[in-house]
Amino acid sequence: MRLEYTERQKKFRAEVREWMTANVPKQALSSFDTQEGFEQHRAWEAKLHEGRWSAVTWPKELGGRSCDLIDWLIFEEEYWRAGAPLRVNQNGVFLLAPTLMEYGTDEQKARFLPRMAAGADIWAQGWSEPGAGSDMAAIRTKAILTSDSQGDHYVINGQKTWSTRAVYADWCFGLFRTDPDSSRHHGLTFILLPLNLPGISIRPIKQLNGLPGFAEIFFDNVRVPVANRLGAEGQGWNVAMATAGFERGLMLRSPARFQKTAQNLVALYQRHREHADRDPSIRDAVLKSWMDAEAYALSTYQTASRLVRGGHIGPEASTNKIFWSELDLLMHETAMRILGARGELMPEAPEAAESAPWLDGFLFAQAGPIYAGSNEIQRNIIAERMLGLPRA
Repeated sequence: MRLEYTERQKKFRAEVREWMTANVPKQALSSFDTQEGFEQHRAWEAKLHEGRWSAVTWPKELGGRSCDLIDWLIFEEEYWRAGAPLRVNQNGVFLLAPTLMEYGTDEQKARFLPRMAAGADIWAQGWSEPGAGSDMAAIRTKAILTSDSQGDHYVINGQKTWSTRAVYADWCFGLFRTDPDSSRHHGLTFILLPLNLPGISIRPIKQLNGLPGFAEIFFDNVRVPVANRLGAEGQGWNVAMATAGFERGLMLRSPARFQKTAQNLVALYQRHREHADRDPSIRDAVLKSWMDAEAYALSTYQTASRLVRGGHIGPEASTNKIFWSELDLLMHETAMRILGARGELMPEAPEAAESAPWLDGFLFAQAGPIYAGSNEIQRNIIAERMLGLPRA
């Protein structure tokens, strides 16, 4: 596959690079899993919005640039090249927003998207439950439609867990069972709700690094207007599958993220080559990491080109998810092997400047095969929907 860019695309890349050079913070922001860092990243989202870079694929009237997916890939390459901060609102901008574009009413788009683009509303996910991890069809949290003097609304009772960004986020999107007599993927509805409603309690969940990147959300007779329903009642599974397609396919994890990590891994190997070459398998792992990152980029360009021509993301999104999550693991495991015992230094240690980012990435990479649907579930999807194999 040979990548060739048009003159317009080259000018777009130059514009992105110039803006990033001038605006990316010189000092790294604090982790957005802390209150201080969360607000720093919110301010960065607002800064991106000022330059109309927070959602480049969105329509211009909603704060975007009406870019196609090839432009988005170019933007992501320059974003990661500049060392720009991680996106605290990726759940909203990359997952919910495309779903809103497809299923939302004009009123919902006008209500939610501009505030999302500006970082005014940061979104959390409300998928998993204690008895429904990667199997979202097992969701039991109920949202019962009720009418009274205050109008039509849902009354929600139940619990969500492993809700990404929910500790400090403003809003949550998720699936709820609106037909209590239904089972599996029937009777589910996609609902948007602010996290400051009466009856909502949030309990932080610490990650391996000790910071609360996730949370449990408890609902006790929480009232949510029907206007916050996305799509038709009982059709939430179809809406959620569109969101899952964006999560597993292109938008959540751009190739540039892994290409940047692969480049950093090569540089780490070169700095410690004398030590690393004592184990020839380390060199092989570095080479494989770099090649796989490039292969993923080329594959994504191919998929993006197909989508630009009117194609759709199908069950093959599951192959993407498996590939990038296992690639992320490989790269960070290889880095830890190169660093040896130094890789275990706590971030505040005087000699941890080189190893701290790798340790943080290594801990986060452990979750890759689990979130966005566990890789075991993705392999079942590939077997059944792509290969036509019978259910086990």
